[in-house]
Amino acid sequence: MPDPSAVAVFTDLREESGELDALVGELPAADWAAPTPASGWTIAHQIAHLHWTDQAALLALTDPDGFALRVEEALKAPDSFVDEGAEEGARLDPADLLARWREGRRALDAALAAASPDARFPWYGPPMKAASMASARLMETWAHGQDVADALGVRRTPGPRLRHVARIGVRARAYAYAVRGLPVPEAEVRVELTAPDGHEVWEYGPADAPQRVTGPALDFCLLVTQRAHRADLALTATGPDADRWLDIAQAFAGPAGSGRAPRDAR
Repeated sequence: MPDPSAVAVFTDLREESGELDALVGELPAADWAAPTPASGWTIAHQIAHLHWTDQAALLALTDPDGFALRVEEALKAPDSFVDEGAEEGARLDPADLLARWREGRRALDAALAAASPDARFPWYGPPMKAASMASARLMETWAHGQDVADALGVRRTPGPRLRHVARIGVRARAYAYAVRGLPVPEAEVRVELTAPDGHEVWEYGPADAPQRVTGPALDFCLLVTQRAHRADLALTATGPDADRWLDIAQAFAGPAGSGRAPRDAR
């Protein structure tokens, strides 16, 4: 019997991708060249990157040896392989890129559903179960979708799917330090985030931890995906370790991101 929690995240990933598809599916070809907040990346780059990463996830699920070869290639150009993948896809005709992204999503969805729920699959970071891989794909889709929405001047309505992004952001706290070569603080941090409905509170970490992060879940997700600067968000840190974490928070794998400049500095 399928794990209900895994089925839920697979559904949430489909819905998150579908929401982004609705933003770009009817765009005129010329609009795919519109710049996004990510330096040097157009809307086409954003969709191309998602397609590229979906293909990597599909390979990890279905051909671990083939994925290992792909990782070897990435290690030859660790600072540029992501941009190179996005650039290659962005050169496609927008209609072709859109069709490939859609087909890649369908193939990945089928592979996730067929995967053994207890198996762990290789990735650029630690191996992951299928449900965790789907959650990570949702996080990336939401983050790059935010770039597309910003480029189009669209204000998205946050919803309960953000819980996946928030959870990854909390779990990646140690990684944010490690990727910068910094020691990971021993003190635990309590995180309390007000859900998009304005009533529910998403809680992580020991309730009695003196170090705390509080604020809107949307703001936390924008921070950990580095889609907004801390200065522009309504997050409160209590304690020096919590405060430092908010300066370097990073939910995604790979090198330390540079983040976004404060609105007043743009």
